Amino acid sequence: MDEVVGPTFNESIPGGGDALSTDVQAQYVGFEIHYLFIIIAAFLVWMIIPGVGLLYGGLTRRKSSLALIFQTLMLLGVTTFQWMFWGYSLAYSRTGGPFIGNMDHIGLRNVWLAPQGDIPDIAFCLYQLLFCAVTVQILIGGSFERGRILPSLLFAFFWATIVYCPVAYWTWNGNGWLYNLPDLDYAGGGPVHIASGVSALAYALILGKRRHTGDESHGKSHNTTMVFLGTVLIWFGWFGFNGGSTLSLTVRSIVAAFNTQIAAAFGIMGWSLVFFIRTRGKFSVVGACEGAIAGLVGITPAAGYVSPWLAGVIGLLTAIVCASLEDLNKWIRIDEGLDVFKLHGVGGMVGCFLTGIFATNTVSMVDGTEAPGGIDGNGLQIGYQVASICAITAYSFTVSCLLLLIMKYIPGLHLRVSEEVEINGLDGDHFFEEQIGEWAEFERHVKSNGTPTAPSVNGMRAGVGSASEDGTAISDSAVVTKELREL
Repeated sequence: MDEVVGPTFNESIPGGGDALSTDVQAQYVGFEIHYLFIIIAAFLVWMIIPGVGLLYGGLTRRKSSLALIFQTLMLLGVTTFQWMFWGYSLAYSRTGGPFIGNMDHIGLRNVWLAPQGDIPDIAFCLYQLLFCAVTVQILIGGSFERGRILPSLLFAFFWATIVYCPVAYWTWNGNGWLYNLPDLDYAGGGPVHIASGVSALAYALILGKRRHTGDESHGKSHNTTMVFLGTVLIWFGWFGFNGGSTLSLTVRSIVAAFNTQIAAAFGIMGWSLVFFIRTRGKFSVVGACEGAIAGLVGITPAAGYVSPWLAGVIGLLTAIVCASLEDLNKWIRIDEGLDVFKLHGVGGMVGCFLTGIFATNTVSMVDGTEAPGGIDGNGLQIGYQVASICAITAYSFTVSCLLLLIMKYIPGLHLRVSEEVEINGLDGDHFFEEQIGEWAEFERHVKSNGTPTAPSVNGMRAGVGSASEDGTAISDSAVVTKELREL
């Protein structure tokens, strides 16, 4: 039986051919299933984007929720432009040194129909664009409730350029130094999670702590339903994130998707167990959601390298470690309130380390990829994973801090909102729309001096003859209290 030869890159035709003179699709005959698969995987990854918006919007206080939802969409625009302009070239140019790509593909030059494995460049470029977009959206959580939006968008553009693209190049480009070490990172434990997690910590550090006015909503999720919906979308999209990282449809793709499900499910159990013990018999919906995300983060670098039961162990351990660090922000004295560093930074480190232990050729050789870990007797791989963790952590944190400090001292480019805006909420200052939920209906009755004037109750207004249901007069404060309870 003749061996089937897949599409082959031809240096003399870097763009893959001219559709006006040749049949550029001929090289992909018999391989259509692979680029169909990667496009479907890309569509799944896209679902993570609104998921992050809903998750962050639900975790923050109501009066600053729109700011994070808006940035989720706006950052997609910024990263798409960055990726088309030079991001893809810096991360995935075919030639370059061990640390960064070149400008061969600037402006998507020659990014067309030449093959990347069994799929065309244009499909690969779209898929990796969404990885970059998701990473930047995770990162921006470090600014919540006190970071100005315009500087955050500018920071995102340059961060994607000088942090994400180099780290992605190190890890996944055939010329990258971590790729050739080799570091085992199946779908982004380093470039996506560690890089975004430690950079979010840097963002929170440079911005400084939020002003705590003593209100009970400080540090509490305002909408658990939004958190749940965001988590569901993120989990759904993660099947494309991990399953598609084989870049072709193989049995290993299915193993990676199955491992994704297992790790997230075990993550829920791990986080809920820690929370149950800590609170002596209580559960938390938000905690369960964070457990699922911790499991997803932990399995990301390992999904195509480990067996299903060990995927469960990775999800369980990652969630337990992250849940046990409840007071991490107090220990390090940095107000990173959305737990981006804890979930993605620490979770990514745990996942990368455990990948070195549990990676096995039994799984990776399903499609011919050799990746033995400690469980196969290759203890040196654990050291390589630690080296990767240290390098990505140090580089991402240091460069992020330097970039933010430069921006901080540029005249007129204020990273942080004023104290008044922070206290009153970013949404009222930045947006034309009303704030999310019924709180806006109450606050529109608050005078500029801060004295609440409650809306009408049973057709009468407080302070002008308000009455209870039995006709007894009630004070303004009683009406306000009633309104607050109803909200």
